[in-house]
Amino acid sequence: MRADRLLSILLQLQAKGRISSRDLAKKLEVSERTIHRDMEALSASGIPVFAERGSKGGWELSEGYRTNLTGMKKEEIFSMILTSSTRIASDLGRKKI
Repeated sequence: MRADRLLSILLQLQAKGRISSRDLAKKLEVSERTIHRDMEALSASGIPVFAERGSKGGWELSEGYRTNLTGMKKEEIFSMILTSSTRIASDLGRKKI
């Protein structure tokens, strides 16, 4: 699931700082090209992510950028999102999303 992968990337960047496309691709079991597309998606959504070239290069977040998701497990975040989505759907008179 792409949303799961994007969230994983964001949390990895926040926790570890600079990470190479190769390392992310290996960890998430996708191609490096997929990582590049995901980084473009994160950037387009307003996440200040950038690439540093070179042997010690990689992807990182702009200095000082932090999400409010620190310390939460992926399962907890998704549960929170799904609960909100279900509640919104219910408020709109829908049983399913």
